[in-house]
Amino acid sequence: MTPTLHAGASRPTPTHLAATITFGPPGGDPARGPRPLDGRDRGEAAPRPRALVVDDAPDVAEMVGMMMRVAGYDVATALSAPDALDIARSSRFDVVISDIGMPGMNGYELAERLRLTPGYDAVPLIAVTGFTMYEDRARALTAGFDDFLAKPINTNDLLGAVERLRK
Repeated sequence: MTPTLHAGASRPTPTHLAATITFGPPGGDPARGPRPLDGRDRGEAAPRPRALVVDDAPDVAEMVGMMMRVAGYDVATALSAPDALDIARSSRFDVVISDIGMPGMNGYELAERLRLTPGYDAVPLIAVTGFTMYEDRARALTAGFDDFLAKPINTNDLLGAVERLRK
């Protein structure tokens, strides 16, 4: 199912559609019952993956952040590359999605610096940009991005890239 965003619309997820997949012994404690399939103890919430979204246009940052929230991510946004570096250094993210054309430090420089930041050498970095020439894609990949998506952003393409790169 592809998330569809509607301005001003919010639809709660029916609780009767939620499910926990479990399996029984071996691996489960007969006194406590079966364990959830992901290995967590019963009642313990699984940590949500974390995404850092970087774009100097606040509406774009919010839109991409909303896409990632709908996909189950906790999201932090930054409106500049230096702010993104500060946030990334103080917290760990599972994916970083960044614009390239930003004033001051651009997305290429951000990717290069993130790759030198401890813990970010293998974190998926996705460029989302209006720069669509072949040279832009090559430069993004050389700078350290793992994928390159052109604006306007297609939800399926973005979430597909995130899923593919996080495997």
